This record gives sequence, structure tokens and C-alpha cells, in this order.
Amino acid sequence: MLYPLIGRVFIHTLGPASFVDLPDTDPRPNTLVTFHAHLLGHPDLPRWLHYTQRSPSQPGFLYGTPTLEDRGQQIIEVIAYNRESFETTRNRLVLLVGEPEGPSLPYEAEFLVQSHDVEEVLPSPIGQRFLTALGGLWVPGELQLLNITSALDRGGRVPLPIEGRKEGVYIQVGSASPFSTCLKVVGSPASHDRCTQGQPPLLSCYDSFVPHFKVDWCNVSLVDKSVPALPGPVPTWGDGILEHDPYFCPPTEAPDRDFLTDALITLLVPLLVALLLTLILAYIMCCRREGVLKRNLATSDIQMVHHSTIHGNTEELRQMAANRSVPRPLSTLPMFNVRTGEQLPPCSDIAQVPLILDQH
Repeated sequence: MLYPLIGRVFIHTLGPASFVDLPDTDPRPNTLVTFHAHLLGHPDLPRWLHYTQRSPSQPGFLYGTPTLEDRGQQIIEVIAYNRESFETTRNRLVLLVGEPEGPSLPYEAEFLVQSHDVEEVLPSPIGQRFLTALGGLWVPGELQLLNITSALDRGGRVPLPIEGRKEGVYIQVGSASPFSTCLKVVGSPASHDRCTQGQPPLLSCYDSFVPHFKVDWCNVSLVDKSVPALPGPVPTWGDGILEHDPYFCPPTEAPDRDFLTDALITLLVPLLVALLLTLILAYIMCCRREGVLKRNLATSDIQMVHHSTIHGNTEELRQMAANRSVPRPLSTLPMFNVRTGEQLPPCSDIAQVPLILDQH
């Protein structure tokens, strides 16, 4: 059972020893284990809870800051994968989110630490070292971590593979004591204007974070919740009628209109146009034919005689093909054999003689 507090950072370490039972005589210093965490019955974690793990040889972390809407019990299911033996272990964490104890922390300050990644700040000693360094600028003993967020979640980029370059992490700290003069100067509009112009920010005190932490003083934000915000003006409900505007004069009455004429025009005009086009096409196709008589009159006599001769011969051949018993035409009679010179007898039945004689 774990007890996160509303408005306070929650950090839980996921180590191989909690899931994989290794013998005490195991010579390996580290076991390669990766984790997958999700809300029971859901595919992902709650919106306030995050998970990170740099490599299988390093522990994983569940961290985040619950809000008032997250109050109550939440069950987180964690699955551990052993990358060496391929074993899988399942465990459940019961989170009971409750109200924080002690005084409220109305003064909140957020810092961008460029020299660390988020998993380097999550362990308790690093976080306490940051609070100790901040105590030199603020009142010590009353500082508490409120939230830790990776710079990648704020739109940052993964740095190039250059030694010493980190992703960065945002650390939010709260206190019941007002801000010190040094923090007020750093968070003043004049200091932000200098950062916008590319100049170093205003820092009226010694940077106590050096050399352990590199803080970007141009990304320091201060929030004072000690003074309650004044409520805005209460909206007054009107009668729903717009006030008189000389530039907007909509008509108050709409006259009656008869749409019969518009409907007839819409339907009849296309029909009449289609009918007219049909009549024109019919006249061109049917009434503009020249006729056979006009064609014959425009043709010469020689061409007509030639055409009539061909037509007559064609008809005669068709009749002969239909009835073989008719006498053969004179134009096809074989008077004599070309090769032998033999003539046919005049009394022979020339109708039974084939057109092409057998050649011996």
C-alpha cells in the first residue's frame, strides 16, 4: 500500500529485487529487467502518473503529482520482464491518494535544471540535495518538492550524442514562506526582458546550485497563491433580445411568395429546350435525304450502264447457283481444250460439263 499526497510529488522505484528472485551467490552485479505499468483494467497509466527507465540495467521509476480529482484508491499493475531468462513477473501496487498534512504551500517556484535527466533527479538523495542548494536562496527547512517533469514532456528535444549533454528536467518546489529577494529579481519582468534580448538574467545573489546543478535562470517561474484571486464580474442574464444597432437592421416581416411560377420555369424550360433539339435532329436525319431519283439524275449514263450491267450479271450468277439444270451462259462455254486442241462435240450436254476440265 502506497500513500501519494495531493499536490506533492510521488516517486516509487521499481527494482529487479522486487520482482525477480535471484540467489545471493549470483555473481552478476545487475539483472536486465524492463517494466510495463498500467492502471488495472486500462491500457495506460493515470494521467498524473509517469514511468521512466533509462536502460534495462537501471531501475525504473513511477512518479507524478496527483490532483484533487485523483483522490481515492488506484491499483497499478506492473509487469517485469527478465531479459536474460525471459521470465515474466506480475505485481500490483495499491495507491491511496489522500490529502497532504501540514500547512499549505502557497509559494511555488519552478526551475529548469539542464545538467540532469529526470531519472537522475528522482532518487531521494538527488532531490534532497537540490532542496538543500535552494535553501541558500530561500528559507531552508520549509521547502518541499511538488512536481518533477522531464523537459521532453514540455516540448524539449533529445540532445545530440555529445558527452555531458542532458535532456533537462523541470523541478517545482513549494514553500509556506514568501519568495526571497533574489528569486523575485530573477522572476521579475526586467529579468525576462534581458533573457529575450540574449543578455544574462538578473541574479542579485550567489548561485548556490553550482557545481552540482546547472539551472537555466531564464526559465524560472514564480507563482504566488497566498492572495486569492478576485472573482470576476458575475454575468447578468438579459432577456435574449439584441440591443438596437443602426448597422444591423434585419427585416421584421417576410412577405408571402408564390413559387409556382419559379417551379414551372425550372421544369418547363429544360423540357422545351430538349424537345426543340429533338425536332432539329429529326429534321436533319429524316427530312434532308436527297433520294434515289436525284442521285440517278446526277450520275452519268456510262456509269449507270456499267452499274446496271454488273448488277444484271450478279443476279444471273445467283440464279444459276440456285438451279444447276439451266443452260450455261455462252460466255463460259469451253470451245476447245487449250492444251490438247480437242473440241467438244456439238451434241453433248454442255450443262453437265464442269467449268474447269480435268487436265490429264
